[in-house]
Amino acid sequence: MTPAATAGGGDPRTARTRGKLREALLAACEEQPLDRVSVSDVVRRAGVGRATFYLHYDDLRALAVDACAEIVRQAVDALHAWDEVPPGPETPPAELVALLEAVRTRAEVYRSLLGAGGGGPLGELLHQELRQRSISELRRRRPAGSAEDLVASAVAGLFTGVLADWVHGRTDATPVQLAGGIWRMLPAVHTAAAPR
Repeated sequence: MTPAATAGGGDPRTARTRGKLREALLAACEEQPLDRVSVSDVVRRAGVGRATFYLHYDDLRALAVDACAEIVRQAVDALHAWDEVPPGPETPPAELVALLEAVRTRAEVYRSLLGAGGGGPLGELLHQELRQRSISELRRRRPAGSAEDLVASAVAGLFTGVLADWVHGRTDATPVQLAGGIWRMLPAVHTAAAPR
């Protein structure tokens, strides 16, 4: 699979073409689920040829992963948007609320890319990136042997699953309410896995 590289490797033409393809895919996903979007539809919307598409991506899934990269980065940063001491359980980071508000404005797109239960290109990438960032942060902040992998998996699974259920309408909450709920659950995960 062609690796996702949203920057285009430094070539402005490559970056522009990939940007057009990402936007075309996201626009198509506003109208129908990803599994009903075709390469033909994406290249038509992007104004490029099929051969150009395949120069940049192996398939639509590779493009979808690349298109999800920015929202995944924002999500991972939002859950780690604090310095040495995290905000209290009743005060989620403003970045988390802002992220959820942004997701709600393009819910159709994220519903298409984030499968129910947390699958799909967005769910898989989000889980992977959030787990890796959590492991890094935990290793930096906790003593060795603090079950970093277990906590990181739980954090990634919790956030990805809750976000998926929310965009699929299984959880009824405003972005502020959802951010508060997530933020209250995260310390419980950390506490439950702490060494005794």
